[in-house]
Amino acid sequence: MDDGVLITLSGEVDITNATRLETYLRRRMLPGKPVVLDLTLLTFMDSNGLRVIERLHTSCAKEGSALHLAGVRGVPARLLQITGLWDLLNVHDSAAGAVRAARSGAPAARPCASSAA
Repeated sequence: MDDGVLITLSGEVDITNATRLETYLRRRMLPGKPVVLDLTLLTFMDSNGLRVIERLHTSCAKEGSALHLAGVRGVPARLLQITGLWDLLNVHDSAAGAVRAARSGAPAARPCASSAA
């Protein structure tokens, strides 16, 4: 994306790679620009992955930008839903829809209260 960052995740995000993923994502963030995470190919996420998304979301909101999630299905979707984060995040059916929303300047969702960015 010329006006933000689009990153596709695949496989699993868990205790073995969540810290490495967060470092990777933060290095690619552009100040004030939206971040789109395409999770269409993500098959599993544990609480460590959930915390990465929560902290990234809060960081984006504090900078006046927004995190958009695309293609969230299966276990990752269920985890976001049962924790209540689904309703706080910008979740889209597809990467194309998330990119359109990010480019349109869709308002940033509010920061997660429990996050420490």
